[in-house]
Amino acid sequence: MAILKMKKLRLMAVRSRKDELLRELIRHGCVEFSELEDQIQGSDVESILSRESSDVATLKSQLTSLNHAIALLDTYAPKKGKLLSAKPELEDLAFLDDTGLSGALKFAGAIEGYDARIKRISAEESRQRSIMESLQPWLGLDLPLNTEGTERCGVLMGTIPMKMELADVQAALSQVNEESELFQVNEDKRDRYVLLVAMKETIPAMQECLRGFGFTASALGSMKGTARECLSAAGEALKELAAEKEACAQSIVAEAVRRDELKLAADRVSTKIALAEADEKLYGTASTVVMEGWIPEEKEQELIKVFDDFGCAYETLTPTVEEYPEVPVKLKNNKITNGLNMVTEMYSLPAYGSLDPNPLMAPFFILFYGLMMADMGYGLLMVIAALVAMKKIKPRKGSLSFCQLLLWGGISTFVCGALTGGFFGDALVKIGQILGKPSGWGELPALFSPMTDSMMVLIGAMVLGLVHLNTGMVINFVKKTKRGQLADAIWEEGALWVTLVGIILFVLKIGNVSGVPVVLIIGLVMVFYGGSRSAKGLGKLLSIFTTLYNTATGWFGDILSYSRIMALMLAGSVIATVFNTIGAIANSFWLFIPVFLIGHALNFALNLLGCYVHDLRLQCLEYFGKFYEDGGRPFKPLEVTTKYYNVAE
Repeated sequence: MAILKMKKLRLMAVRSRKDELLRELIRHGCVEFSELEDQIQGSDVESILSRESSDVATLKSQLTSLNHAIALLDTYAPKKGKLLSAKPELEDLAFLDDTGLSGALKFAGAIEGYDARIKRISAEESRQRSIMESLQPWLGLDLPLNTEGTERCGVLMGTIPMKMELADVQAALSQVNEESELFQVNEDKRDRYVLLVAMKETIPAMQECLRGFGFTASALGSMKGTARECLSAAGEALKELAAEKEACAQSIVAEAVRRDELKLAADRVSTKIALAEADEKLYGTASTVVMEGWIPEEKEQELIKVFDDFGCAYETLTPTVEEYPEVPVKLKNNKITNGLNMVTEMYSLPAYGSLDPNPLMAPFFILFYGLMMADMGYGLLMVIAALVAMKKIKPRKGSLSFCQLLLWGGISTFVCGALTGGFFGDALVKIGQILGKPSGWGELPALFSPMTDSMMVLIGAMVLGLVHLNTGMVINFVKKTKRGQLADAIWEEGALWVTLVGIILFVLKIGNVSGVPVVLIIGLVMVFYGGSRSAKGLGKLLSIFTTLYNTATGWFGDILSYSRIMALMLAGSVIATVFNTIGAIANSFWLFIPVFLIGHALNFALNLLGCYVHDLRLQCLEYFGKFYEDGGRPFKPLEVTTKYYNVAE
């Protein structure tokens, strides 16, 4: 429920123990290494220290090969797994062990080789099919396709567009040489397939004549034998290619027994990449290496013991205010606020030294989501889904945040649904009608209903908006006061509060002196003065108008944004009721059940996303705009990185 305090780490270690030290630090997973290049270049130690080298490129290539091989096994030999099953767990030492890695890379290479051969076979199959298609029009020709004619006669094969009359072509050829003969072998909607027999010495002139009729020479001259013989040969080639392709596919399937071995190897290589990338950020001499980075203050004593065991020279420093933009941010949350991490990270992490927004946002986000969804049935589905996922999948990090947010949102949705009397809309009432129950059967008690109390819900949403915005202002007021900016707090947040109280008193006709709303006037004067404090000369006069416009329109727009709470609550209820009504038209469960399932599935999915997006907007734009300082850089420590396995806790 706070931004963890960080400390800058400077460390010098013996080169002979560098790899062992990095392996120990990755197990702790709480040290982020910084880039030292800018600090070393141009300094007195530039000639002494040199950057460490690593084989990151090679390791990334190996990881790509392993992941590709796993993907191929999943394609050719899909593994039937349990629904919502958790990833297997291994100790962190298992991911630092290179045993079997070379063998796994060899198997991955073999699988990729089979796949590459399958791709070449597929390309050759396409070529053979193309050949077979091109041979079809010439099947009626008994002449070998590669014939060059006789000693004196030449042969020319090709196509002429159908729009050309064969008699006209023959007449034109006769003018070049009367002894030539043009035969039509076949035709289709577009072309005539023709064979020209003429004296060899006249072939060039014949080609020039045919060119005027759109003649295109055939590309089959390299084939041996008749068209039928070539077609048969292509068919046999396809059979052989198919058999070889199937053999390659079966070879890949046979390697499926190594799937888990390849997955473990992939996670091991991922961990080696993390170590290599950290190694690249180090500088050293022949006997020592130096590094710099950040560690959480709460982990300092734990790491000091490690450094002492390795005989390191080190120091930890508290960052100065000037260094805050460089300090990474890590949030510490409990089970309730952890679910809001995904909301904060989608927007931006808070700046180091500012406030953690999660505990300040959690009650509002969860409440607003429940009010927008407001249905016991939908809330129950969300709670069940979250609990089943957390039990079966055992999610970590971002997945865990999502499940926790789904759980709290589901509980809020169920409670708000109980207040509005919604259980899949009015499904129970419609079921009662189908069963012939008396009027009123299935109606649940409700404190209010968005269908009949829309104005009350709208006013309530506006009131919640006022509370939400003023909470943000209170946070900002306290923050400014702690920083010694009391005047800013009074003339900005304080002035708005006095104005707001003045408006309330004016509406209630309380505190007026001779009909003059004294408190409201004092508030407006404070607002105008606060908005013009930094202006000079004519700017003070202009600032009065800009302050009035920005304050009035800004607050009106902000409060109006909260009407979306009422709009989404009403929309979800109406859509649910419509589907229930359609299903109950025939007064039969045979129609009601499918319409109920399909309709509520669509409504649930739409509201699940829509309520999240609109709730996110209220927090990020309206609430955060009052106090939030964003721009934090996420803390990225050296840690075991895995995709297929979980590190045992």
